Amino acid sequence: MKKFTTLTSKVAPYIQNDINTDQIIPSEFLKDINADLKFGLFAYLRRNSKGESLKKFILEKDFFIDSKILLVGRNFGCGSSREHAVWALQEFGFLCIIALSFSELFKNNCLKNGILTIELSEEKFLKLKDIFIDEINFNLLTVDLINQTLVDQTGNEISKFDIDINSKLMLTQGLDEIDLTLKELNKIKNWESKLEPISLLLQKSIA
Repeated sequence: MKKFTTLTSKVAPYIQNDINTDQIIPSEFLKDINADLKFGLFAYLRRNSKGESLKKFILEKDFFIDSKILLVGRNFGCGSSREHAVWALQEFGFLCIIALSFSELFKNNCLKNGILTIELSEEKFLKLKDIFIDEINFNLLTVDLINQTLVDQTGNEISKFDIDINSKLMLTQGLDEIDLTLKELNKIKNWESKLEPISLLLQKSIA
């Protein structure tokens, strides 16, 4: 997993609530291991029944094609727990998703794949939304995970954000859950050595 420390990018605003994983990646893209997940991302929202691009959809606008930060609404990623939804977002290029709230399963899947999810209070969210709601004024956002801040392109802090210590460690050091556990290997071995005599006593008592 790649390390995540800071990221500067355009922000693609798709301010909708309750976007589920089937909308993020329709089930037809789950059947083939060679499916183009980037193409499948928001497939029925990005294109009409004839497969033609719907330019009104945010990710079909040329301005946002290289955005690495997605701004969404409340309860993003709800529905079934399909990791393909995270992979599709990642294939498109997103490294960070900012929302009012996430489905817990979706949030965990993002973490496992190195995507930073940021939940903001409504006040902080609306402040961010006002800045990045459209492409009329070109703005970049810097996500600083080390300092847990969102910074505008002039260097001014927009807001701080919270993240639990283990998630931050995994992302900033590029660790998966197994790597995180192995960092405590000495403690684990020490604990096991203490358990061994107890285990032998139990075996003798049973015999």
